[in-house]
Amino acid sequence: MAQAQALGRKYMKAFFKGFFVAVPVTVTFLDRVACVARVEGVSMQPSLNPGGRQASDIVLLNHWSIRNYDVQRGDIVSLV
Repeated sequence: MAQAQALGRKYMKAFFKGFFVAVPVTVTFLDRVACVARVEGVSMQPSLNPGGRQASDIVLLNHWSIRNYDVQRGDIVSLV
């Protein structure tokens, strides 16, 4: 019984250690590198959501290019 409790504590400690490392890394990645967003409605037609479908499109927003001023003609820019 004591061995099972020690094993349980070991796994919990490893889980929390991984959790407290993974959350800041994930938040930093989403803020600095890229994130996923949904595009709904007709404002981006015909590039996104062609044909006026009711479904939304999912896009990857690249924050890295914006931070390095690597935007070119024809790129779609999202402002929040």
